[in-house]
Amino acid sequence: MEMESSQPQSLDSVQVRELLEKPETPPSSTVSHKSQEDPKEHAITSPLVQKVEDSAGSKGTVDSVDRDAELARVVSEKRLALIKAWEESEKTKAENRTYKKLSAVGLWESKKKASIEAQLKIIEENLERKKAEYAEKMKNKIADIHRSAEEKRAMVEAQKRQEFIELEETAAKFRSSGRTPAKLFSCFKA
Repeated sequence: MEMESSQPQSLDSVQVRELLEKPETPPSSTVSHKSQEDPKEHAITSPLVQKVEDSAGSKGTVDSVDRDAELARVVSEKRLALIKAWEESEKTKAENRTYKKLSAVGLWESKKKASIEAQLKIIEENLERKKAEYAEKMKNKIADIHRSAEEKRAMVEAQKRQEFIELEETAAKFRSSGRTPAKLFSCFKA
């Protein structure tokens, strides 16, 4: 009976005995009788059975105690092989699960980073827009200040011209009347 699936299967002692008994010759045969038999009858189905047969063939006849010991050794080796196969299978499954989980974490991280970067870009665009708006407002304020300053300069110049016109008129009056202005020389009057 060969194992065809990848899952470990346990054999009971009856199945192991059947495997071991198939290639063996009946107890009444001798070594010389074995050489006369057809070699195709001794087709070996498992490497473990071959080991048992090789060890049994070299001893000649195997008594019941040795056969039980060999059977126990074969069962033990088979059990260890199945355990090792199961262990390798479970390790592979664990590695695959770990790989899937790490991939999921990487995907989650990428999505979160992309989301944060998109938010940052939106915030930067908003800040740039607000910066442009504030810069425009400040330029407008500077223009308003400049316009107000020009208006104030114009008013000061207009007042200066008005004063000059009034002074010229007053000076013309003083010239025509021949009097001197009293305010200018008030400190010189005695």
